[in-house]
Amino acid sequence: MSGGGWTYIMAAKPRGMLYIGVTANLVARADQHRRDVGAAFCRRYGIKTLVHAEAHDRIEDAIMREKALKAWKRDWKIELIELGNPDWRDLFDTLA
Repeated sequence: MSGGGWTYIMAAKPRGMLYIGVTANLVARADQHRRDVGAAFCRRYGIKTLVHAEAHDRIEDAIMREKALKAWKRDWKIELIELGNPDWRDLFDTLA
């Protein structure tokens, strides 16, 4: 049996470049992005702000959601972010 996971979206700025990822440890992964030791794509485009996160009971579900989100149109991704985070706040500080 596998553990839970997270699907998350990072942004460079509001409505800017986006990165969608999956992880078992959201705090550690978001911290990596913030310190520029995350994905090369994020380092290249200055993507450091956690703007959306979804918890999943199983990592497999998080992976399936990540794949689905990556297939979405950009406008849909922006709408998803703005539904839960209209000001594009950095959600990293809300993680406990």
